[in-house]
Amino acid sequence: MIETRGLVHRYGGATALDGVSLSIPDGEFVVLAGANGSGKTTLVRHFNGLLEPDAGEVLVNDAPVADNLAAARTAVGMVFQEPRDQLVAATVGADVAFGPENLGLPREEIDRRVADALAAVNMGGRGDERVDALSGGERERVAVAGALAMEPDHLVLDEPFTGLDDPARRSVAERLRELRDAGTGIVVVTHDLRDVVGLAHRVVALADGQVALDAPPDEAIGSLPELGVRVPSKRGSGRRDPGHDRTDPGSSDPC
Repeated sequence: MIETRGLVHRYGGATALDGVSLSIPDGEFVVLAGANGSGKTTLVRHFNGLLEPDAGEVLVNDAPVADNLAAARTAVGMVFQEPRDQLVAATVGADVAFGPENLGLPREEIDRRVADALAAVNMGGRGDERVDALSGGERERVAVAGALAMEPDHLVLDEPFTGLDDPARRSVAERLRELRDAGTGIVVVTHDLRDVVGLAHRVVALADGQVALDAPPDEAIGSLPELGVRVPSKRGSGRRDPGHDRTDPGSSDPC
């Protein structure tokens, strides 16, 4: 379980999170939605200690994150909005293997995890390619694969479909479905529900650093547009609009 209790975080004089209390049970698929600047990315970066709260507490598996960062980061895998923030090796295969290697796993298990993760993002057989020769969308796919290879209790993905073409989007969505069905907790941060609303058990929406909505998708969807969240149309809800291969301008806001 991931839990926040009265979580507050400030950037200088600006309050990004204002008393957020939230519980995400094991095995639950949660969509964390909200307009740009609502606090989504700031919130999830507390889940494995990438940010420290100014007030309140964050627990993973009933243990305060601050007490054991290594345990929190093993239990909560993170895919950042900008893949360059987490790619660490020269080649695709070496990058995806980096996390499992640091867990001290046997080589055979590492190789299995790398192969499965790359296949999940349509990058199978490309382990020897150099990361610096990849397109932006391909780097995003490698970042997703690196998190999948850790096989964490909870997988947190910040705008994971950014820059992906349709086959890769469908492949990642199907992999998330398989992980959900196998009992992995999933948190997807997004301002656009089209790829994930059919997978989610629950939608949590933030506004101005506070929880504005927490409900099952069918109940939440009618209220989301007024919170700056795009919802699927009744026709073609699984398809993206042309021209939306990247997040909206301003999406790099740390909130």
